[in-house]
Amino acid sequence: MNDKQPKPKREESRRITDVGTLKAFGHPLRLKVYGTLRVAGPSTASQLASQVDEAVSLVSYHLRKLAEHGLIVEAEVQSGDARERWWQAAQDTLSFRHEDFKDTPEGAATHTAVVRALIAQREEQYNTYLDQQAAWGAEWRIAADQSDFLARLNPAELTRLNAEIHALIKTYEEQGKAAEAAGDTKGRENVAVHLASFPFRI
Repeated sequence: MNDKQPKPKREESRRITDVGTLKAFGHPLRLKVYGTLRVAGPSTASQLASQVDEAVSLVSYHLRKLAEHGLIVEAEVQSGDARERWWQAAQDTLSFRHEDFKDTPEGAATHTAVVRALIAQREEQYNTYLDQQAAWGAEWRIAADQSDFLARLNPAELTRLNAEIHALIKTYEEQGKAAEAAGDTKGRENVAVHLASFPFRI
């Protein structure tokens, strides 16, 4: 890709509904590479390899697999070396739902495996914060939160609750991006917000 080509358009959101794409996405290293691209923005295979501590050749292979399924796209070259290949996530948000995969054993098993892999990565991310929290300083330690809530809801109420939480978080995401674009960068860091809501019985 050269500077004369238009910048690829990112989708605002994409819902994965086919098992082939979900399998491609669900490889542990691809999850890590995709997640790194979301946070870091356009990157080369070499930069990503350094971030995920893997060989460049292996990362390049997995980037091609993600690209084959439209999960990432080539980005504008961010350096003076036109030979470098830059990548970016193809969408701002990516989702997949059990309902789209429940009708086949392979689909249901793949969905469960990918969700478990994502939960494991989120746990690793939070454990890293716990290991390093002393270095973040008092302001960040006070601002950070780990909470557990219990509500008695029906499915419609849970659906509405999730929609309202998502909308609120989206508002803060957009406010943060706008403030940063306007030059208000002091004290800003990447913030992970993990949400899980599900029924259970005792």
